[in-house]
Amino acid sequence: MKYRNLRNPTEHRRRRWRLLRGIAILAGTLFALSLASFQARSAGVRREVLRLHVIANSNSEIDQRAKYHVRDVILAEGASLFDGTVSAAQAEAAITPRIDMLESAAQRALGELGLEHPVRVAVGQAFFNTRNYEAAGLTFPAGRYQAVQVFLGENSGENWWCVMFPPLCLPAAQPASIDAVLTDGQLRLVQSDPRFEVRFRVVELWEELVERLR
Repeated sequence: MKYRNLRNPTEHRRRRWRLLRGIAILAGTLFALSLASFQARSAGVRREVLRLHVIANSNSEIDQRAKYHVRDVILAEGASLFDGTVSAAQAEAAITPRIDMLESAAQRALGELGLEHPVRVAVGQAFFNTRNYEAAGLTFPAGRYQAVQVFLGENSGENWWCVMFPPLCLPAAQPASIDAVLTDGQLRLVQSDPRFEVRFRVVELWEELVERLR
């Protein structure tokens, strides 16, 4: 009877390599399953959230100040729209008929600062990178969201954004208002810290690739 020499260095290396390969395959499989679950929850968050996005004409001091002034006027003028009753799914039908009113309000806001930039308001899908909403301690994963976008002039400056549904834009809104909209899994996701959650970055890279191919 022939016995295998377990002290053989070559055989030992082979066994160790097979063990390490098995561990790597298992770890990769578990991460892929975890990532798939994370991506599914991310998609759920994107479906439920409606965002407001104001893009400044430029990064000059006056244009950045104008961005915030327009934001305040838009929120005040559209208070009945942005009170948390218009969901992401309802946004286009509810807000589109009021676009002219919102554009006029934004134009007046610019005029109060002596600016004459053209203004365009649009409702529809828009791509966002992973963003941390510091005011509420929430992180929203990268991807396409339903959004109300306000483009000022050349719209080449830094932007401002917030979440209109759930109504986190409003000063009186409570972070708990998001609890009624997201599932427990989705809520845990947005409450994660992107500094310690590598899956946010992986999802962002994937969504950026999809956006480029779109």
